[in-house]
Order: sequence, then C-alpha cells, then structure tokens
Amino acid sequence: MRVYSSTCQDFIRDVGTGQIAAIVERAYTRAYGHSTSESEIRSWKNSLAALSNILDHGDVPSDLGLGIEFQIPKTSKRIDVLLSGTSALDESSVLIVELKQWEFANKTTMDGVVNTFVGGGNRDVQHPSYQSWSYAQLLRDFAVVVEDESMILNSCAYLHNMTTAGDLKDPFYSHHLLNSPSFIGSEGPMFRGYICSKFRNGDSGLALEKLEHSDIKPSKSLADAVKGMLDGNDEFTLLDDQKVIYEKAVQLATKGDQKKRVFIVRGGPGTGKSVLAVNLLSKFISNELNSRYITKNSAPREVYAARLSGHLRKSRISALFTGSGSFIDCLNNEYDALIVDEAHRLNAKSGFIGILGENQVKEIIQSCRTSIFFIDEYQRIHLKDVGSEELIRAYAKEMNAEVFDADLTSQFRCGGSDGYLAWIDNSLGLRPTANTSLDTSVFDFQIFDDPKEMYEKIIEKNNQNFKSRLVAGYCWNWISKKKHPNENDIILEGGKLSAKWNLNQHGMLWIEKDESISEIGCIHTCQGLELDYVGVIIGPDLQLSGGHVITDVNERAKTDASIKGLKKMMKENPAEATRRGREIVLNTYRTLLTRGMKGCYVYCTDKELANHLRSLISA
Repeated sequence: MRVYSSTCQDFIRDVGTGQIAAIVERAYTRAYGHSTSESEIRSWKNSLAALSNILDHGDVPSDLGLGIEFQIPKTSKRIDVLLSGTSALDESSVLIVELKQWEFANKTTMDGVVNTFVGGGNRDVQHPSYQSWSYAQLLRDFAVVVEDESMILNSCAYLHNMTTAGDLKDPFYSHHLLNSPSFIGSEGPMFRGYICSKFRNGDSGLALEKLEHSDIKPSKSLADAVKGMLDGNDEFTLLDDQKVIYEKAVQLATKGDQKKRVFIVRGGPGTGKSVLAVNLLSKFISNELNSRYITKNSAPREVYAARLSGHLRKSRISALFTGSGSFIDCLNNEYDALIVDEAHRLNAKSGFIGILGENQVKEIIQSCRTSIFFIDEYQRIHLKDVGSEELIRAYAKEMNAEVFDADLTSQFRCGGSDGYLAWIDNSLGLRPTANTSLDTSVFDFQIFDDPKEMYEKIIEKNNQNFKSRLVAGYCWNWISKKKHPNENDIILEGGKLSAKWNLNQHGMLWIEKDESISEIGCIHTCQGLELDYVGVIIGPDLQLSGGHVITDVNERAKTDASIKGLKKMMKENPAEATRRGREIVLNTYRTLLTRGMKGCYVYCTDKELANHLRSLISA
C-alpha cells in the first residue's frame, strides 16, 4: 500500500504549493483510519522538500513513478520513498530511498547500527544504508513480481540535514555503504547522479503498481538458499519424537486444500521445541510455502537468526522470524503456515502499549492455513501471558479449524532427565510429583552459600568451553540502563558478587556474546534458549516459611514489566492477583533452573530456602 503516489513532476508541483505534508497526512488518514504524530508530519514537510530539490532537475525523468510511505506487504515496515522507471537496458527498475533528518551518527560496536538523536534522546538505530538495503532484500525475497519480471531493486539513503558524514561513512560500515550508499546534505549533486544512473526513462509508476499488488511468497532464490541452512549443524538435528512430530507437521502444512488446521505440540524445557520449530521453518520455506517463525519474546528470534546466518545474510534470515503481534490486519489464510514457538507467551492485545487487535492466538489462526503452536503452560512468566491449550482450542473451534496434538517427551537438557524437571516442580510447589529427592550423579546440581564461589565455578566451566552464564530472578532494579550506567545493578553479601544486568550493548543476543560472562541475565533474555551450565540467583521473591516454599511478588524490581498491572488486579480481584503473582514467580524460577543441559548451580538470598533445597539432594 502507498499512502501517496504520483509522478516525479506532480510531486514537485505538490511540494511547490507548500501543501505536501498536508496532502500526505490526509492520504495517510484515509489509508490507516487514523492520523499520525506531529513529528512524522514535520518530517514529511522537511524531508520531502529536500527530496524535491534533488528531483527538480532536467537530468531526472519527469515521469518517474514516485510513492511515499509504501508499506511492505504483510509487514509493518514502511518505506519512505520509492522511485520507479526503466534502466538503460530497458529493465523495470525501482529505487528505495530512506530519508533522515539526523544531524549526526556515531559509530557503535554493533554491525549495521549507529547512535543518533531520535525520539527525544540518543538511541542505537539501524544504519540508514543497512535499513534501506534490508527493505530491498525483503521485497526481493517475498514479492513474486520482482523475480518473475526480473525487476531491479536498488536502495540508498539521504540525510539532508547532515553537513559532515563523520562516523556515518566509517570503514566499519563499508559493506553496507557499498550495497546501499548514504548521501548527506552537501552531497546533493552526487545523490541526484546516483538516481539518474538507475533510470533512463520513467514509467509513471507502473512498477510500483505491480509491487503493491504482487503475490507474496518466498522467492525461488530464497527457497534454494534456505535448503542448506541447517546442513551440518548438529544443534538442529532431529531426534526421537521430534522427527515424528516434524513429519506430522509437514504432512498437515503441505496438504493442497484450503482447510484450516491447528497443531498443538506440548513440551517442557529441553524437549526440543525450538529446534523442531526452526527445522519446520526451513522445510516450509524451501518448499516455497509462505511461512514465519513466531515468538513473543525477541531473544529466541534474534539468537536463532544469528546462529543460522552462516548461509544467508542475517537480514534475510531475520525476515523469516517475527513477533506475535504482526498479524492484526492479515486476511484469512494469507500465510501457508505459521510456527509459534513459546506459545504460552502469547498476549491478548498487541502493540507497544498493548491496545491493538483482539487476541494474538485468534489472529494467528485466522492468518494461515496451518498454525503450529509449541506450548508449555508452566513457562508463563508475565501478567499478560494468555497462551494456553484451552484458548487455542476455543479459537480453532470458532474458526472451524481441525485440531491435532502431540507431546514432546524426550529430554535433551538437564542431563537428559525428566526426573530433574519433576523434582523442580515438586520442590517449588508447582505440582506434586514422586520425585522428592534429586540424585546429583545424574545431573550436576549444587547449592552455594557464597555467590562469588558460584560465579567462579561458572567462569571455570565457561573457560572449559561449556557455555555457562549467570541468571537471576528479577528482584533488582535495572539502574545501569539509563540513570547510572557505571553502577552495578545486583550486589550480593556486601559486594562479594557485584554485576550489571544484561542487555547493555548486545540486546537480545546477550547470551551469545563472550563478554556476557561478566553480566547477569534475566528471564527475558534466556527463555527459550539453553546453556551447558547455568548459575541461578534466587532472589527474595522466593523464600521458605514454616517449612513451605512461599512467593512474595512485591520483592520483584520496579523495573520488571512482567508484573505491571498486578496492583490494580489486587484491588479488583485479590484472589486471582495472588494466584497470578505466585504463578509468575514460580514459573520464572522453573524456567531459569532448567536452562542448563549439563548442570545448574544455585545461590539463594534466603538461607532457609537454600538449606531446604540442599536437604532434598542425594549424592
């Protein structure tokens, strides 16, 4: 969808009237049913005027097609400007232009990321060259018309307020600049020359019309590239019941009819839900099925995209991984298959402040022929988590979808032992099991009285090439994030152990980075992922009182969004609020305590709880 479309000549005329921002705003309101922010309207006024000055020249074909705010089909991404025409070889040609009002861009240590002033403060954002190139690649990979008609897509960025390039063109970003050049304000003639090099004639917007109405499915080139994505990667080998469920899911998704099907796959920690989900994504894309891997939490998406980027550039892989709120406006069966990992984390509402859509479960089932939900209801760790088998079945029935289910039971984590998970459930009071004692000869589980000693043990294991990290319950405020970047967040026993929370500069890839051994991870950066050894700090929200394990959700940090709204619920429905608060605390620690494949080391701030857990261990 394009908010505004015209020829280059008509665009220049609209800018000349001084009304271009108002014209685009009215078109935007018609297209989306609501207006936009004042800052975006100002950006249209300033940036489009700057672009008009570039295009208003005899060397630029006056009948170039021009589209503003082009929404890439089946995504929320909008391209600032598209130009279309024909090349010197009479090929259909489209140029993507990202317009920025930035005045500076500082280098970061992250590939394709710069730091600049946006949204009222300095923030890490995509380098404009990377951003514009990634949009072009997304269209190449999924817009059928691009491959069918050999359409040429190029991209660039124009930062018209920037007087000196500085770090924008640092050699660190040379690869992105080569793929998609960035031009600053003083390079207007160069920018115009670049545009002219891509077009001999205009097409009055014909190519943009074709792009807008193109079928959307994986291109043959993407499908061919994905076929080898998992080859030779032992991490993604299917074992035991994973293989059986994989074949069942493939059978359901590749049936040629339009009947809607829902496949519910239950599985606890370490049963291989994510490995199976990634294998299914690879299979579906290689079969040219329009498919996506979905998680509410961005950490698994980013980590798996990074691990698989050896065969494809990470941006191409990342386009196959999406959040759970991306399906609000989808038509029925727009996708062939949607694979939902961590389905227990799905929310009712979507959007940054949680007011969009009706229910993510319903929207996912509505959007595809085959939806596959991997679920473990004991891993709901946020007040907004609503994903449940009961809810999935209810919406499947509402949409006349046939439901299938299966259980993943083979354990690949926690020493391959179902007994450890059952012991955790019994020890925390989640559910009664027969596993009242843990044999540590099967799984390396230790209780430490000294947090420094536990940390040193984790470092030792990590140095032995066993990926090992510290994690903690969210009981300490994240003061280092903004106000006090040089201070540590978690300080235990007078400073015996002192460290920052995760997410400093690596975002959700924290668990992948070597430097993260010096930081402490939280539930949001490790759920759905695994380590060889995990060191877990149990905070004061879990204690022992009167011989019973109790929870105190009031001991959670103020910066923990997972309990936002609980105080209001406590006034309206105290019994339900108490139940949900206890569930969140217990499920958080169950999840943290099951991240390790080979071992788990524990330090408790409550000494009675530590002694209680120690009493349940047998050598």
